[in-house]
Amino acid sequence: MVQVRVREGILEGQEVENEFGGKFYSFKGVPYAQPPVGELRFKAPQPLKPWDGVRSATEHGPICYQDDIFLKTGKSGSEDCLYLNIYTPAIKPTKPLPVMFFIHGGGFVCGYGNDDLYGPEFLVREDVILVTINYRLEILGFLCLDIEDVPGNAGIKDQVAALRWVRDNISNFGGDPNNVTIFGESAGGACVWYHLVSPMSKGLFKRAIAQSGAATSSWASTFEPYERAKALAKQLGCESEDGKEIYEFLKCQPMEVLVNVKAPITLSETVRAGTNLYFSIVSEKQFGDNERFFYGDIYDVLRNGVHEGVEIMSGFCADEGIVCLAAGANLEEILTQTDAFPEVLTPGEITRNCPISTVLEVGKKTKKHYFGKQKVSMETVEQYVKYLGDAMFNYGIVQAEKISSRTNKVYLYEFSTQTERNWFANIIHIGDLLNNRPTVSHADDLAYLFPLKALSLVTNQKIDKDSKTFELINNITKLWTNFAKYGNPTPDSSLGATWEPYDEKDQKYMEISNTFTLRAKPLKEDIEFWEGIFREYLPNYEASMSKL
Repeated sequence: MVQVRVREGILEGQEVENEFGGKFYSFKGVPYAQPPVGELRFKAPQPLKPWDGVRSATEHGPICYQDDIFLKTGKSGSEDCLYLNIYTPAIKPTKPLPVMFFIHGGGFVCGYGNDDLYGPEFLVREDVILVTINYRLEILGFLCLDIEDVPGNAGIKDQVAALRWVRDNISNFGGDPNNVTIFGESAGGACVWYHLVSPMSKGLFKRAIAQSGAATSSWASTFEPYERAKALAKQLGCESEDGKEIYEFLKCQPMEVLVNVKAPITLSETVRAGTNLYFSIVSEKQFGDNERFFYGDIYDVLRNGVHEGVEIMSGFCADEGIVCLAAGANLEEILTQTDAFPEVLTPGEITRNCPISTVLEVGKKTKKHYFGKQKVSMETVEQYVKYLGDAMFNYGIVQAEKISSRTNKVYLYEFSTQTERNWFANIIHIGDLLNNRPTVSHADDLAYLFPLKALSLVTNQKIDKDSKTFELINNITKLWTNFAKYGNPTPDSSLGATWEPYDEKDQKYMEISNTFTLRAKPLKEDIEFWEGIFREYLPNYEASMSKL
């Protein structure tokens, strides 16, 4: 056992032998804010109270109550979920260690930071400290009633509270509070981009890595959050239009009924059931002296600049769209409806801001771009996956990179590594839809940064330390930790490639495959198609985006 004093008291963790080499010190289930229960439900996290004596930090804290839509593990967790985990290779290193702060994905509805998924074994071998967190999800974390008690964004304010805890305490674990890299995947990647522009997050980190998610992704912000809250309350039996009355009603509901509740407010959302996220980041209204995490239009805010001096690395996987087939909706029915009513292919920004004639026109153009003269059907599901990847992920990620490259040093990648570690398509049982071809799905990159022990049990995989796959794990891990240490993924020639920063002119990016290759102009034809659509049909919207 090993003890460390933090501001609130003494923590007792343990020394762990790393099966992949060396050892590390583990501190699990460390609280970073008060439990958000009772009168604190839906509210911003409150400062943690000290404890007496020694607190054990050998077991994970509860995860946020959730219904996992991807792994289909059922409902589990607790509202008392604001805990983090710290894994450090040295408590008293000769020099303070870089810190990597991971924000899990899961569409803002599920996920957690425990080591059965996000263990430290790969990363800590590179002399970095790993911090993983739990934060509030779905309605518990992202309900917005436009009132002082529930202005929205509680779940991402949890992340800020965890970052502040790290700033105040990580030096006691051997970490450098002035060298923190935040990184996250999917919804976690979108959160990373929001932290890059949030006044609450400024100064809490030095670098940022956003994997397969951006604040510019359509799903990363909530459309009409108050209307959505009313729709939710109505489903649960509250007919009130008053935010305070809805708040009192929802505050008294058992947590079990607040999970996996669908709250569509337009007919098109019911057609797009597999790609909808109902509760995420909102533009907050000002109430007195309350801190606002985010306010305004994301493109306008990005154009005004991310945090000065912060270095950024972001990217996408080759088959991002696969994740959109995982939510359990009737795929064949969705494809039939999409073929009959191609306006469902129209971006939400245009659907919400243009007349129906424009929505129809854009839908037809989008269908032609991705399907040509073919029908949208099970026979063309590959094209549908491609469309989903671009619409839901790739376009927003590239736009965020373009805009931020004007003021900050940024790196862009496409992840296309293929080994037996690429797990997502198989674990959600849709590989056969893609003729069982090798895929590089959304979330497949995680298996090269974390052991994902829970998934290894399901897939009966064992990691051979003498294999080519483990060599890839080592190299990809080094890209991430190099960036955390130096702000450059390839500071020397040890990886056999030089990754140049991205800019609007040359648009250099790294293809992270079984080898590393520097390329230019990612997804050129598809990105130009989407840029052209926005330029033609939403010129005011496009004005806040990048123009070549």
